[in-house]
Amino acid sequence: MKEKENKILKLFEKWAGEKHTEFYPLPPSGSEREYYRIRSKTKNAIGVYNPDKKENKAFLTFSKHFKSKNLNVPEIYAVDSRNDIYLEEDLGDTTLFAFLRALRKNGEFPAEAFEMYKRVLEELPKFQIVAGKDLNYSVCYPRKKFDRRSMLWDLNYFKYYFLKLAKIPFEEQALERDFNRFIDFLLSTDTKYFLYRDFQSRNVMLINNRPYFIDYQGGRKGALQYDVASLLYDAKADIPQPVRNELLRHYLDVLGNYIDFNRREFVEYYYGYVLIRILQALGAYGYRGFYERKEHFLKSIPYALENLNWLLENIEFPVKLPALFGALRKMVKSRALKKFSKPREYKLKVTVTSFSYKRGIPADKYGNGGGFVFDCRGLLNPGRYEAFKLLNGKDEEIIKFLEEKSNVKKFLRHVYSLVDFTVDNYIKRKFTNLMVNFGCTGGQHRSVYCAEAMAEHLRNKFDVIVDLIHTELEGESE
Repeated sequence: MKEKENKILKLFEKWAGEKHTEFYPLPPSGSEREYYRIRSKTKNAIGVYNPDKKENKAFLTFSKHFKSKNLNVPEIYAVDSRNDIYLEEDLGDTTLFAFLRALRKNGEFPAEAFEMYKRVLEELPKFQIVAGKDLNYSVCYPRKKFDRRSMLWDLNYFKYYFLKLAKIPFEEQALERDFNRFIDFLLSTDTKYFLYRDFQSRNVMLINNRPYFIDYQGGRKGALQYDVASLLYDAKADIPQPVRNELLRHYLDVLGNYIDFNRREFVEYYYGYVLIRILQALGAYGYRGFYERKEHFLKSIPYALENLNWLLENIEFPVKLPALFGALRKMVKSRALKKFSKPREYKLKVTVTSFSYKRGIPADKYGNGGGFVFDCRGLLNPGRYEAFKLLNGKDEEIIKFLEEKSNVKKFLRHVYSLVDFTVDNYIKRKFTNLMVNFGCTGGQHRSVYCAEAMAEHLRNKFDVIVDLIHTELEGESE
């Protein structure tokens, strides 16, 4: 056993008054800190070794202060500052990220996770405003404020460890000018609050449906927007944009209980802080992934690029940054970066049915109340001809009849246009089910032909699951 591990055990046994029964390291994080879970007969704790004394001082000072404000942070049990170790409360293993992953099925954002995120955001102003008001900022490390120098560190980190290593071309002097122009904008809002710095889903622990908070040692003074951006644009949490919008509104409602502020102005600065947070994260992914060759960090790149692309397409920034935005557009289009493809945790399922109006429109078994219903009775009916009565819309004779004697192709062009728009939208919004129904008098000829054509069209155009059902052709459904 290493000397530092012996010292951690000695500190634990002195605090617990008992011999340890369990002692093992926890998985390493992205920092140099080492964590150990320790248990005795009646006590348990997390032992921490961190050779960075200034970081330890910030964390321990903040922890004591936050506890005095009744915030949910780990209690500090014992400290051996000479040996760079301390004991803290064991908050378990369930992070907000793990909670979300366990609930999430087929990419949907679960209602339980939405409610938990709301609770987390309700706690945030208590750190930012209540605890931040009389915090001892002199212990902040590496700086007391998220100021120009801090922002330049983050932006240059992004430039050298992501842009350069990903081989994205840029004009250095023009980019530096944009960095400074961007920082001028960010610092023109109020920056007197506590900025947690790494307020993201892996730094929120859940115990009995209550959020607890860890890893705030990088905290300093800054703008309120930064931590909200950190949580809602946390790359691998992959929160759908409509959910982000709802959670932002909830945070702003809560914030109004603490301070008076202009919502429109807050949101204008908010997207600026979203951008700098994404760039900081990409710098970290580049350093850990490209430079240190730790491949699991590269898996976060597609999520960050997707967030970045959304910003570029949807937000008009009040400050013009042509060199920066030019580089960012090259990034999101980069073929080299696209090889780090985002794993699909879900896939849209489109249920395509043919049915008879005599029996009624098929029920939606997914609980969404139904989807598209297209009436094929305006097309010439092959069923009126004796030779076709025993055939159906999959038979060659019926296909030839409809394509030559009716306007079925024109009809389907309009249908495709409507359905394609919705399918594309549902994929982006991470929805998982859609119904497209085609009805005719008997559910045998026209509706079957159209359902078959729609299923083939969707399979050729989109990466979706297609479930084709002909309700009147017993034994012939796919």
